[in-house]
Amino acid sequence: ENIKYSPKKFWYICCLIRGLTVDEAVKQLSFVNKKGALIAKEILLEAQNIALREHNFEYRANMHIGDCFVTKGLVLKGMRKHAFFRFGEIRYFYSHFFVALVEGPPPKHFLIPAPMTGKEKLDAYVKQLRQRNIKFSL
Repeated sequence: ENIKYSPKKFWYICCLIRGLTVDEAVKQLSFVNKKGALIAKEILLEAQNIALREHNFEYRANMHIGDCFVTKGLVLKGMRKHAFFRFGEIRYFYSHFFVALVEGPPPKHFLIPAPMTGKEKLDAYVKQLRQRNIKFSL
């Protein structure tokens, strides 16, 4: 908590690693050239060690990221000098990073729902037709 990084920037990193295995997320974060990626990588490795030590996870390689999100932390205000004795306000954002690890392989369709088969599409279409309401009819 209270990481000196903007939550808006951190959100993109969370979206990148959500639903991946921990090993794959660490690999992906190694190639992201942002300060938040280094922080997230350290936190993931620490969470992996805590899961093994304290939460009775069996294997290090059998974990995936079940939930990953960022919340807004402390906002400090500072001053910046401008010309002619004027001052501008600067905001220093802090954020809280949360990650939940789940034991087992990641689901196949984590971020998007599974594609519908032809039978499911047909059933959904027929259901939509049966539920429609024709106005001004008997």
